Amino acid sequence: MNALSKPQAGFDPYAAREQFPILKRDVNGKPLVYLDSAASAQKPEAVIEAVADVWRGSYANVHRGLHTLANEATAAFENARATIGRFIGAERSEEIVLTKGATDAINLVASSIGQTLEEGDEVILSQMEHHSNIVPWHFLRERKGVVIKWAPVTEDGRIDLEAYEALFSDRTRFVSLVHMSNVLGTLNPATQLAEIAHAHGVPIMFDGTQSAVHSHIDVAELGCDFFAFTGHKLYGPNGVGVLYAAGDWLNRLAPYQGGGEMIAEVSEDGVVYADAPHKFEAGTPAIAEVIGLGAAIEWLTAQDRVAIHAHELSLLDRMMAGLDEFDDVRVLGTAQEKGGIVSFVMENAHAHDLAQLMDKYGVAVRAGHHCTHPLMKRYGVTATVRASIALYNTAEDVDAFLEALKKARSFLI
Repeated sequence: MNALSKPQAGFDPYAAREQFPILKRDVNGKPLVYLDSAASAQKPEAVIEAVADVWRGSYANVHRGLHTLANEATAAFENARATIGRFIGAERSEEIVLTKGATDAINLVASSIGQTLEEGDEVILSQMEHHSNIVPWHFLRERKGVVIKWAPVTEDGRIDLEAYEALFSDRTRFVSLVHMSNVLGTLNPATQLAEIAHAHGVPIMFDGTQSAVHSHIDVAELGCDFFAFTGHKLYGPNGVGVLYAAGDWLNRLAPYQGGGEMIAEVSEDGVVYADAPHKFEAGTPAIAEVIGLGAAIEWLTAQDRVAIHAHELSLLDRMMAGLDEFDDVRVLGTAQEKGGIVSFVMENAHAHDLAQLMDKYGVAVRAGHHCTHPLMKRYGVTATVRASIALYNTAEDVDAFLEALKKARSFLI
């Protein structure tokens, strides 16, 4: 694993914590130790204020108004789109579709791609996918006879590349894979996965819900056709997400939803759709939330992200080393390329019981199947405890987590 190291000179997690109001509260008489950021990250004051400022002073519907508030809101909304595009290295802001979340973005692609698929056509997923990148493809299996093929996961938590490449056939039409697992923490070799898909003439999408916050993302370097991520795990608001589509993909795909905003003209006899990306943005969007996501990205990119990454990896190593002292704990996901997500099971102790007991000591972790039933089946478990690290976590948080786990264990075993 990664060598233990102190927080980097370019990033002070203790100063960062001061910018997150919720981290000042107590839970059950103990200081809050928030290790559930993979489910949803907390928000810095800069994001809270950005959203509040929209409501306070410049809220109006976007794109169609001619008055001052509408113009201000539209400018801020489109500036956020441009900020989002720069964050992931998109060539043009027109390649960015603003959605309700990563789930919505994946459904958009599956629905639109699905209109071109026929019975017997194949889609490749992996065993480590979140349900949001499984169920939309099952819709196509149920409704159109599309075949889902599964790339297996190795014992240490990697996609088996040889087995992955062997899945391709002349009926393979699409690949959709998670970039960073929300359970294993594995950062998959996206560039290599994309190169294999493209060598077979198949487009590929990555679910970047976890990787967008923990890694530097350049969609050109990844070589993907589509990239989806969400706002609320990126220190931004919930209810907003992003779909990146390379080149002319948005022009080639049919709209996902119908309504206002996504049209140029409607008559009794037909519809002329708006240009991309707006033809995929039906209805009034999450205006303040999109602006808030732009503020979150501006706040994050103002930090030393290289130092943040090193800090998070140092906490990961500290946590893994501490868990290694438990002879009855099994960690799922030990691949070398791994981010700050740790999922584990303990013999003779249910994950839900452990999480509830740890909450008594102010430690917030997630317990359950984490919307990854196929992965749970792969490892022969029904649930895990998951601790996930963010930039605002500290060595003291990790130590409090380990101590709470010891106390919970003493109650159960």
